[in-house]
Amino acid sequence: MIRLTELKLPLDHPEEALRPAIVQRLGIDDAELLAFTVFKRSYDARKRFGDMPFIYIVDCEIKDEAALLARLDGDRHVSVAPDIRYKPVGKAEAALDERPIVVGFGPCGIFAALLLAQAGLRPIVLERGKEVRQRTKDTWGLWRKNVLDPTSNVQFGEGGAGTFSDGKLYSQIKDPQHHGRKVLEEFVKAGAPDEILYINKPHIGTFRLTGVVATMREEIKALGGEVRFQQRVSDLLIEDEQLTGVVLESGEQLHSRHVVLALGHSSRDTFRMLHARGVYLEAKPFSVGFRIEHPQSLIDNARLGKYAGHPKLGAADYKLVHHASNGRAVYSFCMCPGGTVVAATSEPERVVTNGMSQYSRNERNANAGIVVGITPEQDYPGGPLAGVELQERLESHAYVLGGRNYEAPGQLVGDFIKGTPSTALGEVQPSYKPGVRLGDLAPSLPDFAIAAIREAIPAFAKQIKGFDLHDAVLTGIETRTSSPVRITRNAEMQSLNLKGLYPAGEGAGYAGGILSAGVDGIRVAEAVIKDMLALNR
Repeated sequence: MIRLTELKLPLDHPEEALRPAIVQRLGIDDAELLAFTVFKRSYDARKRFGDMPFIYIVDCEIKDEAALLARLDGDRHVSVAPDIRYKPVGKAEAALDERPIVVGFGPCGIFAALLLAQAGLRPIVLERGKEVRQRTKDTWGLWRKNVLDPTSNVQFGEGGAGTFSDGKLYSQIKDPQHHGRKVLEEFVKAGAPDEILYINKPHIGTFRLTGVVATMREEIKALGGEVRFQQRVSDLLIEDEQLTGVVLESGEQLHSRHVVLALGHSSRDTFRMLHARGVYLEAKPFSVGFRIEHPQSLIDNARLGKYAGHPKLGAADYKLVHHASNGRAVYSFCMCPGGTVVAATSEPERVVTNGMSQYSRNERNANAGIVVGITPEQDYPGGPLAGVELQERLESHAYVLGGRNYEAPGQLVGDFIKGTPSTALGEVQPSYKPGVRLGDLAPSLPDFAIAAIREAIPAFAKQIKGFDLHDAVLTGIETRTSSPVRITRNAEMQSLNLKGLYPAGEGAGYAGGILSAGVDGIRVAEAVIKDMLALNR
């Protein structure tokens, strides 16, 4: 296959224009182009006031590839396409007596279980929450009726926290083995739109994700796996520093020497259990801040210029960073174009925010986290669980500031910058449900975070005109940007001091988002497959 990069076509080009453009660019006859696939399609937002074309990377099957490469030698936009096909590390020839256990059924657990099932190892999946459709109903119970189910919510249940997000499927992780492509292909196989394979910043959206996740569960079961809901792991079985199984809350014991621990970042009770059992943990950095909401039209105009509203571009996004004068880094996190701010707590009498978009991204507001990085050395010394304890204190205080009914504390951006409590909304109506209680957000976070965010928002307005709009709304608080702990592992993907325990994904501190969590699930599953097959030779 030949890879052709930097192929540019107008935004409104017809679908059939791509083939002749490839033929012309390569200088070949149409008959010589046997087939082609689009690897990536992107656009350059810096061209928003001029001509802003789509930019393609295409992989082409050519009749005489050697001759073409020789003729175009030196053309940096023509090369041999890399082999991105997934290569399994092994498969059991017959059913093994031992079955691996996967704890957690978010993106990491789903892909770990899927890979184990595809290898013929019949995994047992234990998920503390409920299946995705019942979980959706329970989540709406908090949003509409102020009723929280601590076992079934935005954080816990089939699909993990990523189910109630924008469904972003891109990441900046290093992925030399192209595991990310495997993740995308499995999503498409399960019903996600084909375009996620090639658009620059693919996403699925919450409602589509629920169907995709349910389909992948059935695939795991069809391959011999077992998925058990409302099964919380409460303890570990350990013999001579070797994990031999898990204990469920019901008292049931399941035995296995290979347990993938694919926790979410909010599994605080499990973190405490692991710490009590002596599993090596360490505190890690995370970030805290607020959700900010603007009219989506403001972001579209600032980012896309004359192309704002173009149907092929959709709602615009942004990514911002500011290094404040007090030494803190402030950045946008989990930007959700045309989305909503959602109640994301998993624990009673605490308030947490997150962002979510549907596939259409057609809600009136854009939202993003505006967060400040914090570290254990500087901000929460005191042991591996100190970050967890800080999150809990901040979230409990936010619950009080919001009126003790799961409403969130909020403030207009203009008032926040001036240090004046807000008393009435302006043109931007916040999307957070159950509701927003206006006031002063300054008491909700440490002083250094408030000062850094106050400095950052006007700085961001220099990049996105109107970002410091007085009536834009800040909603507090965002604390679960990533796991506050790392369950440290070795080169074999196992716990440093407990053989057979494979920490994985976001909760273990090795991923941040759907794609990276899926990739980590694949990598850990491959380690399990190799070890189990080696033990049974």
